[in-house]
Amino acid sequence: MGAHLVSVEIDRESPVPLYHQVAEQLSAAVADGRLQPGDPFENEVALAQRLGLSRPTVRRAIQEMVDQGLLVRRRGLGTHVANRKVHRRAELTSLFDDLRREGRTPVTTVVRHELVADERAASALDLEPDTPLLLVVRVRGADGHPIAVMTNWLPPQHADITREELEDTGLYAVLRGRGVRPAVARQTIGARMPTSVERRHLGLRGQQPVLTMTRMAFDASGRAVEFGDHCYRAEDYSIDIMVDER
Repeated sequence: MGAHLVSVEIDRESPVPLYHQVAEQLSAAVADGRLQPGDPFENEVALAQRLGLSRPTVRRAIQEMVDQGLLVRRRGLGTHVANRKVHRRAELTSLFDDLRREGRTPVTTVVRHELVADERAASALDLEPDTPLLLVVRVRGADGHPIAVMTNWLPPQHADITREELEDTGLYAVLRGRGVRPAVARQTIGARMPTSVERRHLGLRGQQPVLTMTRMAFDASGRAVEFGDHCYRAEDYSIDIMVDER
């Protein structure tokens, strides 16, 4: 499939740099849907010739869009319009809720749902090492592609949570429906290379890293509610953090 050509008007009398005029108008085409996620993007040489601009000018415009997360360059595959990125706030929300807030429809597939003993998870939940925990592994996506692999361990009192519940809504919504309200969490955010299973679930190629979040959530009384290890496609996901001086 060829690149979709977007009309760009160049005003050579404007004080706005030429590269920024190009980037601004093409970015608007991404925002309003003329360029869709996954669409091939016009190559640098063709775009320069079509607009009557130098290659360095066009190259800078494309790089500005790459820096903004609107375009993705992949060796051997060319430049494409990036998938929509989830901007997640660093607060106690779920990916399901964040997607819904952005007007997107979350799709969840439960790939594991079983009782297991896990010493690390039990320690995080302040339980005995051999306590049977409900292990749930979900793949969550939107817009027709996967975004995250989410692994969660739940205390045994939640062992009756079903696959169907977890595929219909978010984990925190399920817990709230049972009178459990996560109130505070400790989160650790990082990055690493994916496992072979994560790579398959997320449809990753080559040396693409994943963002990670490890979370321990507690209710208002301080009782552990869930322990999670999640990984996300880095190109589709960001975490927004506000800091202030105390």
